[in-house]
Amino acid sequence: MNRTKLRVAAPLALAATVALGLSACGADNEAGADDDATTSSLSGTLNGAGASSQEAAVGAWQAGFQTANPDVTVNYDPAGSGAGREQFIAGGTDFAGSDAYMDDEELASAKERCGSDVIEVPTYVSPIAVIYNLPGVDGLQLSPDTAGKIFEGKITTWDDEAIKADNPDADLPSTKITPVHRSDDSGTTENFTAYLSAAAPQGWTGGTVETWPVKGGEGAQGTSGVVAAVQGGEGTIGYADASQAGDLGVASLKVGDEYVGPSPEAAAKILEASKQVEGRGETDIAMEIDHGTTEAGVYPAVLVSYQIACLQYDDQAKADLVKGWLSYVASSDGQQAAAEGAGSAPLTSALEERISGIVDGISAK
Repeated sequence: MNRTKLRVAAPLALAATVALGLSACGADNEAGADDDATTSSLSGTLNGAGASSQEAAVGAWQAGFQTANPDVTVNYDPAGSGAGREQFIAGGTDFAGSDAYMDDEELASAKERCGSDVIEVPTYVSPIAVIYNLPGVDGLQLSPDTAGKIFEGKITTWDDEAIKADNPDADLPSTKITPVHRSDDSGTTENFTAYLSAAAPQGWTGGTVETWPVKGGEGAQGTSGVVAAVQGGEGTIGYADASQAGDLGVASLKVGDEYVGPSPEAAAKILEASKQVEGRGETDIAMEIDHGTTEAGVYPAVLVSYQIACLQYDDQAKADLVKGWLSYVASSDGQQAAAEGAGSAPLTSALEERISGIVDGISAK
C-alpha cells in the first residue's frame, strides 16, 4: 500500500504471542495509578496484535494496567502492523496496534467487521533510529540523500565520499555496507520510507511502502530481528524504533543546516506541524506527518503508532475491557509509563483529552 502518511505500529521477529498480563481498568476507572485496585470490577481477556515497535511500551503499559486490574489479561502478538490490522479486520483480535493508519479499503472492511464506526487514535510517538555497527566510528552523521543512497544500495562502502562529506572528522573504514531492512510488512518501514521519499527524493526512489522495495541487503522479521541482524554483523546499518536501539550506534540526520539525533523531544516537535487526514470520521485521528521538514530541532524520521478498536462490541464486558485498556494507554499515567519504559514522546494534553472523549464512547451493541 502506498501511503504518504504517518502512522504508528510494526512487526516482529518473535513468531510467538507475547502474552502480557494486563489489567484493564473500567470505563469509570480511567485505569489511572490513583485508582484503588480493589474496586476494579473488570475481568477477562483481551487479545491484540500489531506493531512490534510498541513492544517496550506495551510492557510498560502492562505493568501499570495490571496493578490496577489484576483480574484482566491482555495478550499482544507483535506480529507487525500489517498483520495486526489484518487480524483485527478478520475478527481475530479485539484491538490492533499499527505504525500505519488504515487506508480507505481497510477502514471500510474494519467498519464491516465492527458493525460500527472504528476507533483509530495515535497513542505512541517515537523516533525511528538509523542504527549501525561500525567499530571505531561514533557520532555518525547522515544527510537524507546519503541515507537514501545507502539503503537503496547506491553507496556500498563506509569510506564513500558522500559519507565522508557528512563526517569530515571521522576515520571511516573501507568496510562493505550491509543495509538491513524489515522482511515483513511493517509500519516502521512505511514511516521510514516516507521520510526518505520526502527528504531525499533524489537519493531514494523506492517510494513510501510497507514492504521493502529494494533487492539486496539483508532482511529480518520484526524490530527485534533488524536489531539482532545489525548487532550480528560489522558494517551493518538498519532502521528501528529508537527505544530498541540498545548499545548500537545511532546516526544523527541532517535537518536544514544541522544534524539532529532521535530524541523523544525532537520527535515530538514534528507533531506540531502535522495535520489530520481529511475525510475521516470523528473517531479517527489519522495524521499526515511532514517528514520533509527543515525546521530546526525537529527529528523527521518518526513513527506515530495507533491503537485500533471498534466503537461497539457484541457484549458489555468486552466493551468495558477495551475501553479500560485504551483509557489507560492514552492517559497521562500511561503515556508517562511509555516515556519511561520505551523512550517515547508523551501525547500533548489536548490530544489526550480528545482521545479520552472518543474512547468514552465505546459501548455494547
